[in-house]
Amino acid sequence: MTKIAVYGANGRMGRALCEASINSETTDLVCAAVRDNNELLGQAVKHFIAKGDTQVRFSSEHTLESQPDVIIDFTLPVGMKKHLAYAVAHKIPMVIGTTGLTPTDMAELELAAKEIPIVFSRNYSVGINLLENLVKTAAKTLADDIDIEIFELHHKHKIDAPSGTALMIGEAIAEAKGWQHDDVAVFDRSKDEQAKSQKEIGYSVMRGGDIVGEHTAYFAAEGERLELTHKASSRMTFAKGAVRAAAWLHNKPVGLYTMQDVLGFR
Repeated sequence: MTKIAVYGANGRMGRALCEASINSETTDLVCAAVRDNNELLGQAVKHFIAKGDTQVRFSSEHTLESQPDVIIDFTLPVGMKKHLAYAVAHKIPMVIGTTGLTPTDMAELELAAKEIPIVFSRNYSVGINLLENLVKTAAKTLADDIDIEIFELHHKHKIDAPSGTALMIGEAIAEAKGWQHDDVAVFDRSKDEQAKSQKEIGYSVMRGGDIVGEHTAYFAAEGERLELTHKASSRMTFAKGAVRAAAWLHNKPVGLYTMQDVLGFR
């Protein structure tokens, strides 16, 4: 059994990660870490999840009470970087699902991956990672006179926009087309005074309600349109994928991996 520690265990995603770690046949939750001022500190995890039994209580993120085999972290960038430093210092592998990372943050992640094994993905859904491969196929197969757009929807509490998953999809399309993503990504057309170029990837965003996550890649041509869509209805989809990644990462050599590696897609 792979022993799991979850950082940010008090949040919606954190609790899902705890539940998935408890109920997986290949993992066991040994630590649910929260900030020192969190009201859940010291309380039993089992009272805050829908399914599963455990003796683990919410504990301080500063010192993990039990030495885990793998840390799972879906917290915000500032917190994640602190946790990453702890993981490197104690040589603990990490599964990271934090989005909104800057190029500097990614450079820190790549540097840490020379010290410990890390799985980093913007989305741990098996379906989304399959979609990543499908959009590459579509981008390579369809003619160059195609118009490409990405539309994503999330709950009103999501901070970063476009979502990390939307960017992941766009980057996959750009790679397949042989484009530099940052050169072709368009996030705002409010001041455009010309027709769109077909060498661009447009992004549209909606935030509202409790939408867990929906992503659609549109490939529009004269007379036809291909839409590739993934809809998530539960955070448990992502949590189970992250726990699967943690079990896979245990005892792997140092390096930076993605969910594509975990699933054997590359």
